[in-house]
Amino acid sequence: MESLSVLQSNLALLALSPPGWGGNLLRGLLHSLEIAFGGYSLGLLIGIAGACGKLYGGPVTRDLLATYTTCVRAIPELVLILLLYYAGTDLVNQLMTSMGRPTVDISGLAAGIFVIAVVQGAYATEVIRGAIKSVPAGQLEASRAYGMGGFQSLRRITLPAMLPYAIPGLANLWLIATKDTALLAVVGFSELTLETRQAAGSTKHYLLFYCAAGVLYLLVTLISQQLIRMIEKHARRGLPQES
Repeated sequence: MESLSVLQSNLALLALSPPGWGGNLLRGLLHSLEIAFGGYSLGLLIGIAGACGKLYGGPVTRDLLATYTTCVRAIPELVLILLLYYAGTDLVNQLMTSMGRPTVDISGLAAGIFVIAVVQGAYATEVIRGAIKSVPAGQLEASRAYGMGGFQSLRRITLPAMLPYAIPGLANLWLIATKDTALLAVVGFSELTLETRQAAGSTKHYLLFYCAAGVLYLLVTLISQQLIRMIEKHARRGLPQES
């Protein structure tokens, strides 16, 4: 009877409506996924541009991109988040003040997406650069023989051909992005980790809520893995299947 009572009490705490905190956890999970998807998508664009700049850009472009990727990968992500979130916001407001315009209140969602994108972009640059270099040279020579220009060859040949080589690394970056959102709790953004901390602190049921958060993160990972397998299978159609 006592164990049944404890179970009922725990289920009541995880209920979607008050006094349960389940709704708060799901709202935090939604915010985490919004930031992860937005930051990952923007980081992917940065990565494509960065990889092309490193491979085909001039010496200055390559040096600037090398500095960007080295600094971001060398500095702990928590430090980067604090630096970009607080210093970045202050820099924007100082710029607005110098232009004679009122300061702006940057939303936590926009700031979170930007911070994750900067971090993801550095890693995606190296992943995509390596994938592009893995594309057989014969395919690029064939595109030039057909009279394709540089951008057309990049869009129609290089990027589709490098995708099978890039997916494993990019898949890992997506899973990292979903976990990195937890670091935004230190700047007060209401994502899953912060909602879990508030629920645990209010109820003193730390084990229950942190285990619940762990299960939610695990579900995101398992669903993501299934989607990634489908994408990879589609990208590798026509290629030799791995044993």
